[in-house]
Amino acid sequence: MEKHRKHPMRHAREDITTSTEVPDTPQTRSTAYRLAFADDDFLCREELRPIRLQLELMKPSLLMDEEEVESTIVLFGGARIPRPEDAATARTETLRDLSRQYEEARRFAHLVTERSLAQTRGRENVIVTGGGPGVMEAGNRGAADAGGRSIGLNIVLPHEQAPNEFVTPELSFNFHYFAIRKMHFLVRANAICVFPGGFGTLDEMFEALTLIQTGRMERVPFLLFGSDFWRRIINWEALAEAGTIGKDDLDLFRLVDTAEEALAFLDDWPLPRTRREHIPGRVEA
Repeated sequence: MEKHRKHPMRHAREDITTSTEVPDTPQTRSTAYRLAFADDDFLCREELRPIRLQLELMKPSLLMDEEEVESTIVLFGGARIPRPEDAATARTETLRDLSRQYEEARRFAHLVTERSLAQTRGRENVIVTGGGPGVMEAGNRGAADAGGRSIGLNIVLPHEQAPNEFVTPELSFNFHYFAIRKMHFLVRANAICVFPGGFGTLDEMFEALTLIQTGRMERVPFLLFGSDFWRRIINWEALAEAGTIGKDDLDLFRLVDTAEEALAFLDDWPLPRTRREHIPGRVEA
């Protein structure tokens, strides 16, 4: 971090250390005496929410810039999708069947990462997942198997959890705000790939589709893995027939079943309905 300093002034970290070594007096024991940026109680005050939002926006962005992550390919998908070897213990027959999506996510991430390493030394199309188990683990695992990096955007939940073991440690982030986390999924996205999942996956999928549909985000390859699952879960044609979406909105995404089919779409994606001048794959900030 020191290489990024651009001034000769005393470092804030030094004062954090020094402030803990002062004489113990009623004044120094007071919470008012704590340095503002080293005072957790102060930073968690209701009035400081805008600052916390800004910090969650800035920290991952700065660190990804330092790690030279120029673009990403997003993998959304369910935490409950089991590894194939664990399919027999899944709670439902559907989840047992969906275990093949774990392997497909792993293969896709492996192929994407191999290509990224060969073409851009791993700076473009870095796999990003939510950092958890299931499909997320499969994506990070595939990237690691290929010898590349991957990003995990974890979030604090009421039950204890930790990032999966395949996330690159320097690119493993934790969030308090769902909204900021979802923004980080999309700001560098060159493609969005959605595997079967539950409420969280559906939320992420529909927010991204809405941003593209409304022109708030450039059109990027948008692939739904597991065509049978998605046709059964969502009646896309009924939405268009009802008029609640336009028929051309059905062209915003494609259903795929294999990693190879997905790669073919990445290479030959339809042009956006309205081409814009700003960088493709970036949401408007």
